[in-house]
Amino acid sequence: MASLAHPGSQTRLFTKLSHQPKKFTPPSRIRMSLQENAPSLAVVGVTGAVGQEFLSVLSDRDFPYRSIKMLASKRSAGKQLTFQDRNYTIEELTEDSFDGVDIALFSAGGSISKHFGPVAVDKGAIVVDNSSAFRMEEGIPLVIPEVNPEAMEGIKVGMGKGALIANPNCSTIICLMAATPLHRHAKVQRMVVSTYQAASGAGAAAMEELELQTREVLEGKPPTCNIFKQQYAFNLFSHNAPILSNGYNEEEMKLVKETRKIWNDMNVKVTATCIRVPVMRAHAESINLQFQQPLDEDTAKDILKSTPGVVVIDDRASNHFPTPLEVSNKDNVAVGRIRRDLSQDGNKGLDIFVCGDQIRKGAALNAIQIAEMLL
Repeated sequence: MASLAHPGSQTRLFTKLSHQPKKFTPPSRIRMSLQENAPSLAVVGVTGAVGQEFLSVLSDRDFPYRSIKMLASKRSAGKQLTFQDRNYTIEELTEDSFDGVDIALFSAGGSISKHFGPVAVDKGAIVVDNSSAFRMEEGIPLVIPEVNPEAMEGIKVGMGKGALIANPNCSTIICLMAATPLHRHAKVQRMVVSTYQAASGAGAAAMEELELQTREVLEGKPPTCNIFKQQYAFNLFSHNAPILSNGYNEEEMKLVKETRKIWNDMNVKVTATCIRVPVMRAHAESINLQFQQPLDEDTAKDILKSTPGVVVIDDRASNHFPTPLEVSNKDNVAVGRIRRDLSQDGNKGLDIFVCGDQIRKGAALNAIQIAEMLL
């Protein structure tokens, strides 16, 4: 377990930026989370945006644990952070970090996951990995708890061996939270997705650069472009993921491939265009659905209203629909603009607009929900 330290030596990990996690929960809830008979945890990449959100969600949901290791790179090792009114020393991630760990939450990039994920599994830990490293590997569950919990059936803490579970990409999670209940009712044959993705998807440094660029542009200064190769503030551009030989970028193909794996349907047709927009931490997506069976908009609205993890914001009279700001720091995915696709005959097509917090449901919350299913 990370060692306790004097409060005065804390590193100030939570800056004034609004996208940083808020101070964690009061002592009355700590006693509910810290339990001797609960699993031991490790958070890999704890200083990153998603790593910090792991801690926030663990605290918000009173996730039970008996110990927790705060793991990061050598650069961050030795720094202090506070979690649930206890002070922890950040430890350097090594192959010995997972001794005695039951659940390891990873969000430190694909190369780190590829190396240390199997190490943790060999030591008996169940790894929930937020990177793309293992998502498409056969035999590794790719899970959204509200969508396909059966994919991780039989994997539990205490089963005597380690395992690896992949967290889907943020845009896939947000999309399928809304599309899946409709798919179950009328079977999606084709899905066209256009995403409008926030800075948070590129990490804390990108969020800070967007704020810096905004100030610079308003002051008439040239923008600092370290994370992206072009101005981000007051601009939008094709997602910065590498372009593949088929003309799609990697982010777009994640939506295609992950949807098919999660729905266990290799025949569903999916196409996507992913755009980076100057929003801090919540993604928006325009989704067009073509169904095998008829599905009218009123029935679709009723289905979505009864779906756990989804909230419907669809007020045509006041022109009020989901926005990234409304879902920031929220757990639910918001759905609106629910309407029949006039280009398709009958009631076999719908258009919807979806917003979700990329750091929470798109990453940390989904991972913690997976961890809850392991208990």
